[in-house]
Amino acid sequence: MSDVAALAQSFAATQAASLQQALSTEMLRQEAQAQQSLVAMLQQSTEQMQATLPAGQGVLVDRTA
Repeated sequence: MSDVAALAQSFAATQAASLQQALSTEMLRQEAQAQQSLVAMLQQSTEQMQATLPAGQGVLVDRTA
């Protein structure tokens, strides 16, 4: 294999690895963003549920006291 072909093959492999890393990073970023959205939705749902409960219900109780 000529030096030019080996260099081209090496460059292509490097570019492919770089692209794969960028895609992996973006997928992780999107997954983290989706998880943050889910947490926010669950927190909002909990707050709404507690707001509709009668007084004294939906709060934590210390059973060791």
